[in-house]
Amino acid sequence: MEVDVEGFPRLLPRLRRRILRAAFVALDMEFTGLHSTSVQNNEPSLFDSPAERYAKARQSVQRFTLVQLGLAIFSKENSNKYVVHSYNFFLFPSTLGVRDVEFTLSASSIQFLSHYGFDYNKFLKDGIPYMNEVQEKIFRQQLLAGSWKVCSTNNADRDVLKKAIDEVTSWIAAAKEEDTLILQDLNGYHMLEVQLVLRQALENVWTEPLGDKKVMVKKVSPEHRRLLENSSSDHCQKKLILLSARGFTNLFHVLVKAKKPLVGHNMFMDLLHLHDKFYRPLPESYEEFKRNIHNLFPVIIDTKTVTKSVQKKCLFPRVSSLLEAYTVLCSSNLNPKGPPCPVIALASGCSRYAEKKSPHEAGYDAFLCGSVLLMSVHLLLCRSADNAVEADPSFSQYLTMLAEHVNKVNFIRGGVPSINFSGEDAPCRLPPALVVHIRGGPGLTERQIYQEFKACCRFDVRRLSKNQFLLLSNKYKQLVLRAYRHHPHLQVSVYRHWRHSPSVNCLLQISGIVALWSLLAFALGRAPRC
Repeated sequence: MEVDVEGFPRLLPRLRRRILRAAFVALDMEFTGLHSTSVQNNEPSLFDSPAERYAKARQSVQRFTLVQLGLAIFSKENSNKYVVHSYNFFLFPSTLGVRDVEFTLSASSIQFLSHYGFDYNKFLKDGIPYMNEVQEKIFRQQLLAGSWKVCSTNNADRDVLKKAIDEVTSWIAAAKEEDTLILQDLNGYHMLEVQLVLRQALENVWTEPLGDKKVMVKKVSPEHRRLLENSSSDHCQKKLILLSARGFTNLFHVLVKAKKPLVGHNMFMDLLHLHDKFYRPLPESYEEFKRNIHNLFPVIIDTKTVTKSVQKKCLFPRVSSLLEAYTVLCSSNLNPKGPPCPVIALASGCSRYAEKKSPHEAGYDAFLCGSVLLMSVHLLLCRSADNAVEADPSFSQYLTMLAEHVNKVNFIRGGVPSINFSGEDAPCRLPPALVVHIRGGPGLTERQIYQEFKACCRFDVRRLSKNQFLLLSNKYKQLVLRAYRHHPHLQVSVYRHWRHSPSVNCLLQISGIVALWSLLAFALGRAPRC
């Protein structure tokens, strides 16, 4: 269930086998923040095109980091059954060789995760490292040149190293060959750094990691030491150091190579972080980002777009969260006549999720995500008039049913319903707008207009001209029109392009001037001559 830096290397081969056998993989992430407030006008807006939203989100992703990644591996078994292995990976940026990584914490995000029981000690002390291709290239060069080091500058790290070195130097003077000493309580990179420092300083010692935060130190002869250094099982070989520094990125490479359908819920930010943290820094070009993601993961399914379709085609209540969608799908008999939905069984090591809800724990949300997909697509398949549904539909049949939703990622509060990762996005269609005209009084800013109208509902505001502002919202327009009908300074009306657009007004003014001059010229040309 929970995987930290110590247990990850042992688990990686098993994870690789399970992913290669999987029908699909569901994913969820938790971050140190969502939308950076250090950049002006960075909040998502109904005015945003996909490219504009990407530019905003890119700046936020560069400032925040991952704290937890959840992976739920869904494997199809016989008799219409899927077995789920769900994992929580605590992640922390690699400090091995690469330039020290800086990231930002959003107070509201930290408070939100704390409310749901997130353990920040596991993130900070036991997080699995990761690096993208650019960071790996730099570290590989440092490793070959022998110039790499651990980015640990705090006194606590130096104290750990000093204590270990003092303990070994005091012991080795009286020790005999083949005597051993166990160093305890070494976290993460301390285990590697202590071994490298001891081997460099003392030619008659050998070190081996024992697990459980322990390192064994053995006194050996210089000849025996040379034999051990050439052994393939040496944990301090350069290729093994690189493997350790890559950390979770090794599993990311497995996911990319396997090309299994990747499932998420409102997964736009998840995909941005996947690209930035494990592949390459996010490009400036929105289209390049889409191409890269499509090459990495050719089949992406966002359960938010799928559940929207279920709400339209079936008698399905409107839900606002992933947990609500899962609860409704589990409790409702939405398909009384069709074949039963596939059985979804948590594997023995993941049974906690069957007994207790754990919202906003990444592994649990990943499990919900894959379960909602299976139940939703089964419902759509049974409601389709063109299909005679088998008692045990294959996942490929489900994918065929999902064709219109594949690679369409939900676009929250914007001009398009979804982002198309395998083609062009749909044209932007904004909801009908309101225009606010300021009559007399001092000029107002977009922020002041937002504060004025936020009591009615959530509006997005954009300046139209010196004394006019556009308001966009999905609801409550008539309420606002009535409330401000007799306002002394603010006139609110429905936006009409021909009437309110500055470009149209400018064109009409120019046309009027041209028409007036033409009429004047015509009149002067017809005047009687002496």
